[in-house]
Amino acid sequence: MPLRGEDLARHPVRRIEARGDHELAPGRYPASVPAVAQVMNEGLDLGPGVTFLVGENGSGKSTLVEAVAVAFGLSPEGGSTHSRHSTRPTESPLSDALQLVRGAGASRWGFFLRAETMHGWYSYVEDLGGDIAFHEMSHGESFLAVLESRFTGPGFFCLDEPEAALSFSSTLGLVAALQRVVARRGQVLCATHSPVLAAMPGARILEAGPWGLREAAWDELEVVEHWRRYLADPWAYLRHLQDD
Repeated sequence: MPLRGEDLARHPVRRIEARGDHELAPGRYPASVPAVAQVMNEGLDLGPGVTFLVGENGSGKSTLVEAVAVAFGLSPEGGSTHSRHSTRPTESPLSDALQLVRGAGASRWGFFLRAETMHGWYSYVEDLGGDIAFHEMSHGESFLAVLESRFTGPGFFCLDEPEAALSFSSTLGLVAALQRVVARRGQVLCATHSPVLAAMPGARILEAGPWGLREAAWDELEVVEHWRRYLADPWAYLRHLQDD
């Protein structure tokens, strides 16, 4: 369905697609990952609100979120549009092969929250005289403080496995924080393993796996089925970990 004019202006990234002159070899990483290959071949439309990429380790969800964040102009190690925090480059070359179709007149503001590198970003902000003492908070408290202080207005916000630092109740707090981001007309792209986070009302879910990317309802996700079975009978899973 064609996007209305108000939606074109509303959200920053309308579509992700391959650059015509990209040099990624199809059979080599990261283009060899099915989810990445699908985006390179078919592109991916993004709507307003929250889009979750859900999948196992190695499914390509974090690789895609990182590449899209960098293509938007964010640091691969996290931070805002203006952040220049960097330590040791480890990102894939995928961002150079992607181009983003942006909404007409949409905000250029954004933030990339990456669980594994946020400690370094806290130090970076502290050295710049930041007004929030992230290092003095618990890991989970600091993540939620980042959302409340940096995920502001109608920007583009990327998250890579934010639940890594959060308890069950804090993950519910993250869902509430993302709902406030959406209410402020923010657009979110998030990679997650969490069935709690993926259950956010109104969110779009794309499941990454050997098939590439596919639209999924929450109760159809493999991670949801695994957790249901595990909680019903943990021993059915744990017995396979025992030595023969």
